[in-house]
Amino acid sequence: MDVQLYLDRIGYKGPVSVSKEVLFELQAAHLLSVPFENLDIHYNNEIKLDIASIYKKVVINRRGGFCYELNGLFYHLLKEIGFDVQMISGRVYSKDGNYGAEYDHLALIAHVDGRKYLVDVGFGKFSFKPLEITFGVDLKDEYGVFRFEKAHDNYLTINLLEGSKLVPQYLFDTKAREFSEFEGMCKFHQTSSESHFTGKKVISIATQNGRKTLNNNQLKITDGKTESVLNFEETEFEAKLKEYFKIKI
Repeated sequence: MDVQLYLDRIGYKGPVSVSKEVLFELQAAHLLSVPFENLDIHYNNEIKLDIASIYKKVVINRRGGFCYELNGLFYHLLKEIGFDVQMISGRVYSKDGNYGAEYDHLALIAHVDGRKYLVDVGFGKFSFKPLEITFGVDLKDEYGVFRFEKAHDNYLTINLLEGSKLVPQYLFDTKAREFSEFEGMCKFHQTSSESHFTGKKVISIATQNGRKTLNNNQLKITDGKTESVLNFEETEFEAKLKEYFKIKI
């Protein structure tokens, strides 16, 4: 992995050192530069948990990816810089009130100056900056207010505060995981009709003032409090992908 090329890919021009400030700026830069997307699943391009191929896809070919790719690659960048960081397994909350299987989501925990931070560049719209893992505190972020809670056994939940209601995002524990442990669920999310990734194409990226998201037949752009929606025929998807995301598959 060429660290400088990776930093160029995400437009990061700050210091390359271990600190809370650098960690926060790296996550923000990543979210503003690398889209969350599941397109390879719909173009029958197998996603393998191989850092060299993910690096080529994201850094060289300027694509995006989903959690296993984006957080897996970001983990290696942070390690190269010198951060104390680990991969963790998350179980994503669904609207029916259940959580996904173990290894449903790959996220990171970074240890900086005696504090632990949840780091995630692969969950679509989530937090803009890392979230310090602490309890009884509302964590204000550019993308909302978050709160950690203790769940059963050694699990924690990260929740988004919507009004007075806590909406779970995912359940996780702090046990360090190996990249290879996620292979089964990575394959599941590419092949199973029960996976929300196989239902439709989606690509989404944060912008300075909002977000732009493209799916099979709709483009949604938010800019501050303004939201615009463009509906189109599914045959136009690849043209929209090239126009709004500069990606050709």
